[in-house]
Amino acid sequence: MKKIIRKTPHNVNQPVGKYAHITRIPAGLDTIVFSGQIGVQEDGTLPTDFKKEIEQMFYNIRDLLNHESITPEDITKVNIWSVKEIDWDHFYATWDDFFSYDYPSMTIAYISALGLPEISIEIDIWAAK
Repeated sequence: MKKIIRKTPHNVNQPVGKYAHITRIPAGLDTIVFSGQIGVQEDGTLPTDFKKEIEQMFYNIRDLLNHESITPEDITKVNIWSVKEIDWDHFYATWDDFFSYDYPSMTIAYISALGLPEISIEIDIWAAK
């Protein structure tokens, strides 16, 4: 079975967060691209608490992964877009629980707006399996 390889060489600057500098996808794996995920709840509303919105967003991502028989281990790239400053202690606690310390490549950007004014954060993910 082919395995995705994540690494950060010791002779380069180390990450400033919990991510890998390099993610290598072996030939022959399918690439799965997900639309950006937000913290929308089953009733179609977004939590008013930013921390709850982040937690719900990860629940939604896990549901999509399960639908495609993918695990967080199969995620190769994460892009995070936020209009609010992220409480990194809280975010990384959720991140660690989700990825079990096997981090994909990541980009984070603070932006002025997302698709709807009530959305504070969105994550899009790429996976390979």
